[in-house]
Amino acid sequence: MHVLVLGATGYVGGRLVPELLAAGHRVRCAARTPAKLDGRSWRDRVEVVAADATDRVSMEAACAGVDAVMFLVHAMDGAPDFAEREAAAARTVRDAAAAAGVGRVVYLGGLGDEADALSTHLRSRQAVGRILAEGPVPVTELRAGVVIGSGSVSFEMLRHLTEVLPVMTTPRWVDTRTQPIAVRDVLRYLVGVLDVPDTAGRVLEIGGPDVLTYREMMHRYAAAAGLRRRVIIPVPVLSPRLSSLWVGLVTPLPTGTARPLVDSLVNEVIVRDDTAARLVPFERTSFDDAVRLALRRIQDLDVATTWASAGGGDRVPFDLSASPDPQDPAWAGGTLLEDLRRTRCDASPAALYDAVTSLGGERGYHTPRFLWVLRGGIDKMVGGVGLGRGRRHPQQLAVGEPVDFWRVEALRRPGDGDPAGLLRLRAEMKVPGEAWLEYRVLPDGDGAVLEQHARFAPRGLWGRAYWYVLVPVHAFMFPRMARRIARDAEAVARGA
Repeated sequence: MHVLVLGATGYVGGRLVPELLAAGHRVRCAARTPAKLDGRSWRDRVEVVAADATDRVSMEAACAGVDAVMFLVHAMDGAPDFAEREAAAARTVRDAAAAAGVGRVVYLGGLGDEADALSTHLRSRQAVGRILAEGPVPVTELRAGVVIGSGSVSFEMLRHLTEVLPVMTTPRWVDTRTQPIAVRDVLRYLVGVLDVPDTAGRVLEIGGPDVLTYREMMHRYAAAAGLRRRVIIPVPVLSPRLSSLWVGLVTPLPTGTARPLVDSLVNEVIVRDDTAARLVPFERTSFDDAVRLALRRIQDLDVATTWASAGGGDRVPFDLSASPDPQDPAWAGGTLLEDLRRTRCDASPAALYDAVTSLGGERGYHTPRFLWVLRGGIDKMVGGVGLGRGRRHPQQLAVGEPVDFWRVEALRRPGDGDPAGLLRLRAEMKVPGEAWLEYRVLPDGDGAVLEQHARFAPRGLWGRAYWYVLVPVHAFMFPRMARRIARDAEAVARGA
């Protein structure tokens, strides 16, 4: 089939594309920012188009000529209106698919008994399925619960809670039953339903072979990871808000993302209808095997996508070349505050670029780590993303990927149509303005020059105060960062 994937920049979508290709399908990927797919290993085997799930014109163009649409768009990004945005996207895709004559829509939703008092998150997931089904195009809605795989939001929450807290007090949801499913099995179902006509026009519940409570999942994760058995004490006084704040502090998840997930944990999400297993039969992966496989992927640095892969990179970049009109008063809008450092390096531009693009994660930023940990902790406490997201791979980067509390906004290796290299990181921490950290690698004879720009577009008086209070810290950190990056590149060039 000719298959359109909506959500190819996300966790499941990024893993689904190679599975569709392996099954012999032609694949088109639609993304608001197509450049976010440039670093994928399968990029040259697919067609990529620019489209927005809330824009009817671009979606009709994306749907033209395809046999099936994989709807994997999710708006749960911490903003309170995510349910409305998900519904709007579903209506747009439903109507665009109908206008383009698409034969099938396949949607990945969420488990949960509609008769229960479902959380906003689960209600939204199921409402999207109903909206899609209101159109003339047959819809296959796959409903899943907790997805276990390296980098999945559910797995990362489970992993960090279990590893960080040997003794924990938990809300009562720790004893709610769930039916986790390995991400590899989710992909098998998504690909498999395309070959089974009887799956069209159905809601199919999918899950793994194990039904477990969250308490049992934490104990079994600890066993698989070689940790001591965890002491879990449920208490009745932790509200969802307090629980999400606690999850936000302990795990890489921002509080805004953790809240709808925590709200959903009070709902029992188990498979009550085995139609999916009968129509698309295969040996499902046990919870223990799924955890072991995910841990092996993390250890081998073979994490294809993460929960933070999607989002963030779709915002229109700030025009960093713009500057205020010289006739404007100092307090006028358009101010861009900068810290610029230049360092020469006795290494090739390629070696220097590799040192630049290795920043963050476990490697850090060549300055006292406690300062970054402190900044990340403050960001977490005010509802930001903190440092916990790390990076997907210690050396590899792609546009749109997260690096701690940054996101890659621009990336260009020296020689890719330009002798200069570029890495621009946009801050996703809570700041009174917009912040970037940009590196340019320029050829210079037998070596290279590193230009390190910290840029800040302040918002109001507090934004300016924020920048100037940090000037002494910047004066200490930024020169050191630039020098150490250059030294790393020189060490690699010498073979040290």
